[in-house]
Amino acid sequence: MPKKKPAPRKNTKLTGERSEAAFLHRAANLGFGVAKPWGDSLRYDFILDNGSRLWRVQVKCTESIRARAYETRATYTTGKKRAVYTKKDVDFIAAHVVPLDIWYIIPVEICTPAPMLRFYPHRKAKRMRLEPYREAWHYLESPTDPFPRKLDLQASADDQYENLTWLTPRPDKPVVIFKRKGSTDPS
Repeated sequence: MPKKKPAPRKNTKLTGERSEAAFLHRAANLGFGVAKPWGDSLRYDFILDNGSRLWRVQVKCTESIRARAYETRATYTTGKKRAVYTKKDVDFIAAHVVPLDIWYIIPVEICTPAPMLRFYPHRKAKRMRLEPYREAWHYLESPTDPFPRKLDLQASADDQYENLTWLTPRPDKPVVIFKRKGSTDPS
């Protein structure tokens, strides 16, 4: 009995190009001005114009489920190594779950500390890390950064401690750090 040939490997470059075309189509239909930089030497794939602001967008895509999640990485190649996208490189990662035609519009600040992006669109759980960004095109409509970086100091009821509240990229979930008065290190 002849051995069965393995299925040919998918052309990931072609899949990525199709997702870029899908992004261009969706963004243009939503009323954004869309520009494609010449060549592929920049860290971003598109520049989106919302009428008052330009955003740099990197498109990523995923087709297959691995460990019950669609996954991709917010990284790029530098020679033989991988580097993580930061605010210096792009403003948003637009991740396309190809089989479901679902987009996740993710501010790069969310991706930088945890560049493995896992999507669970088939689960009902609300607490998945990236679910708030599913079809979140409204972030691109904002004339300002949707996640302002602001430091807000507050005093606590206990006079031995100060609360340092930092508004994170999710303003509804601030990080509170307790610091002993007179100390420079949070405890």
